[in-house]
Amino acid sequence: MTKKLTILDIAKLAGVGKSTVSRVLTNDPKVKESTRINVEKVIREFGFVPSKSAQAMRGGSAKVVGIILSRLDSPSENKAVSGILDVIYAAGYDAVIMESQFCVQKTNEHLDVLKKRNVDGVIVFGFTGFDVQAIETWQHRAVVIAVDTDAVSSVGYDNVGVIELAMAKLQQLGKQHIGFVGVDPSDKTTGLMRLNAYINYCKASQLTPNYCHGQLSHESAYQLTDSILTDDTDAIVCASDTLALGVAKRLQERNRSDVMVSGVGTNELLSFIFPNTFSIDPGYFNAGKSSANLLIKQLLGEHAITHLTQEAHL
Repeated sequence: MTKKLTILDIAKLAGVGKSTVSRVLTNDPKVKESTRINVEKVIREFGFVPSKSAQAMRGGSAKVVGIILSRLDSPSENKAVSGILDVIYAAGYDAVIMESQFCVQKTNEHLDVLKKRNVDGVIVFGFTGFDVQAIETWQHRAVVIAVDTDAVSSVGYDNVGVIELAMAKLQQLGKQHIGFVGVDPSDKTTGLMRLNAYINYCKASQLTPNYCHGQLSHESAYQLTDSILTDDTDAIVCASDTLALGVAKRLQERNRSDVMVSGVGTNELLSFIFPNTFSIDPGYFNAGKSSANLLIKQLLGEHAITHLTQEAHL
């Protein structure tokens, strides 16, 4: 097996000191141009790949972005991560992915670990109760998804628009008795904002609201379906595709194929398994790309704080 070359090996081959090779790798402007050319030639010839962690310890860029998700099994966050990776890989960065499990302490511990590893920046998926002050210390080296803060850039979702789009489409299809299954309003975005959007739409359209809320799981939605289902119900809007899966399953068991179900998130399984359904796309993938592009720009020197709202669509 071929021995992996070290900086010391490159230094010997180039006829310079180890510190000179280190300065070349970190683009030190004090290195003579002729020396730089010689060292870079040796690096190319022998295919030397410097350790990212070693570069970081020398004060150079680690070329690594930390990503802290709420849940590794979240379809929506995984779509956003796909968008993030597309951008950071193209920019020459690697990723370290961690899970917060909606825990403030765990999130802060992850941020501390990433700071000690000297990663270039972080993208964090926020949640209700998220410790904004912990991320603010990163300043231009951070972007938050789904939570706004004045101190760092953020990308949010149109939590009102996703419900309004679903309700409008159902009305266009002639549905007038539309129920709603949501998430506990203690969750300010998926829970409270989407519930209020449903209630306000009903009021503006002179529809009778009929809603319930529980946990963000298909099991919870399955159990809740009977509590809002009436003989007149012809549609049910769900705050997420996860909930829509549970509702559609229970409707199938009740032989209520007359009831249309809508969700949020574009989970491919929803319409594949249950034909009488559709989903609103909040733009998770594009939100990931936007957050990564924001972070890369900031790491390159554009430190202006920017807040974006991802547009939803059918």
